[in-house]
Amino acid sequence: MVGIELPPFLLFYLGAVIALLGGATWRGPAMIVVIVLSALNLWQLPAFYGVETQLMGMDLKPIHIDRLSLLFGYLFHIAALISVIYSLHVKDKMQQVAAMLYAGSALGAVFAGDLLTLFVFWEMLAVTSVFLIWARRSDMAYHAGMRYLMTQVISGMLLLVGVILYYQHQSSLMFTEIGLDSVASWFIFIAFGIKCAFPFFHNWLTDAYPEATPTGTVFLSAFTTKVAVYAMARGFPGTEMLVYIGATMACFPIFFAVIENDLRRVLAYSLINQIGFMMVGIGIGTELGINGAVAHAFNDVIFKGLLFMSMGAVLYRTGRINGSELGGLYKSMPKTAVLCIIGAASISAFPLFSGFVSKSMIMSAALKDNFDVVWLLLLFASAGVFHHAGIKIPYFAFFAHDSGIRCKEAPWNMLLAMSIAAALCLTIGIFPELLYQHLPFATDYSAYDVSHILTQTQLLFFSALAFVWLNLKGLYPPELPSTNLDVDWLYRRPLPRLIKACGSIVRQTDEALRRRIAVMGHTFEQRLATLHSGNGIFSRAISISSMVALVVTLLAVLLVFRFF
Repeated sequence: MVGIELPPFLLFYLGAVIALLGGATWRGPAMIVVIVLSALNLWQLPAFYGVETQLMGMDLKPIHIDRLSLLFGYLFHIAALISVIYSLHVKDKMQQVAAMLYAGSALGAVFAGDLLTLFVFWEMLAVTSVFLIWARRSDMAYHAGMRYLMTQVISGMLLLVGVILYYQHQSSLMFTEIGLDSVASWFIFIAFGIKCAFPFFHNWLTDAYPEATPTGTVFLSAFTTKVAVYAMARGFPGTEMLVYIGATMACFPIFFAVIENDLRRVLAYSLINQIGFMMVGIGIGTELGINGAVAHAFNDVIFKGLLFMSMGAVLYRTGRINGSELGGLYKSMPKTAVLCIIGAASISAFPLFSGFVSKSMIMSAALKDNFDVVWLLLLFASAGVFHHAGIKIPYFAFFAHDSGIRCKEAPWNMLLAMSIAAALCLTIGIFPELLYQHLPFATDYSAYDVSHILTQTQLLFFSALAFVWLNLKGLYPPELPSTNLDVDWLYRRPLPRLIKACGSIVRQTDEALRRRIAVMGHTFEQRLATLHSGNGIFSRAISISSMVALVVTLLAVLLVFRFF
């Protein structure tokens, strides 16, 4: 590959063609080879590299590589490799083709140097990823996929409108810092916000991700939202509104995750929570804040992927994912349980785990820029993360009560993928400089400061005590076999009833109109029969009047076409 400069997404698209045409036995290994070759191609590209062209007089830059995009490029290759290894047992051609196209589209988006190229890959992300939901081939997956696709397409259309208005205003399509100073920028901001799962726009994530296949959810958790995080970091750094939006995102999912029964849905809420931390860092906009947001995005893909993989393994082996139906699986799946605990410790930001070295950067940036209230909210959110993801996920799946389920350990490829992710969580947590040296801005930040360690350790200790006390007192929300609704209540409850009521009114109106037309037609036929049965003069009069009406109609049509 040395000396050949290929677009980063191209080999993934070729890999999709190979997956489409290849046999089931070697399709998976071929995808791994493609990912490795693509990573080598990216590694040998210059650190600052771009390709420029023109389209209909517009200057475009379909490929732009700098430190920010390069880090996300490395991340997406790692995520794709782990996800493909995790799914080696799958022989579903649709999932494999969609996965390669999806990962390639994510690479195309983060290396897009202009807004038009970004839009193309933005829509490709939506179209390719929905098949990972539909691949589960259930009615719930189909409907969730349709809702997911509609939301993603709306995001794309808003982005397109924003791009058109931006070009009219700026006479440029280059994807640089945009800022919130025009109508165009607001369209682009909202489009990015939908994919970031902003409050009130977030239900596409909690609705669709739990309905995807066990392997599909791992892919989904890695790419869509992280492309949006990258886009926000590129286009809207230092936008203070993001600080408060991010703080809200970090806090509100906790209340739903704690009472949620579906453990993959718990992780979906947790994903929104972690994106909230990233939005805060981007909104602060300082070098420390941006570095923290990007580092946390990198770590989140790894540890959240590990948690989704562990729950996917549970679903694959038991066919169940509700906390109320699980428990005691450490006896059957001890390796998966240990790997899940590593992911839980990472997302909870235990010292020596990856989440600690990135989350502390964001919180330090908040304190440094005098966002004291936001810092307190993030502290609360950190405690909540430990409760719903750090404790709840491994506890209710592998421990708690013994559900009596006895099954096989996860397949070897799943264990291998989870082990790679767990090793990365520990390696980055112990040696954070390996990540810090690739961040957008040079930094001398030290995560293992005494104050950081003491603050986080005390927070985790008292959170654990609170969980134990609430559990012993029977006050911790029980795992109930039910479905919880938040904003999606609007389209799951009143909207279907409104549509049903409108449909009933339309049907009643239609039936009344049909009856009225039938009565009128019957009356007309009776009168016409009476006229024809009478004097011939009336019959001839009707014929003549019909001819006159026809001629007048033809003349009117000719006049309309002649003058208009």
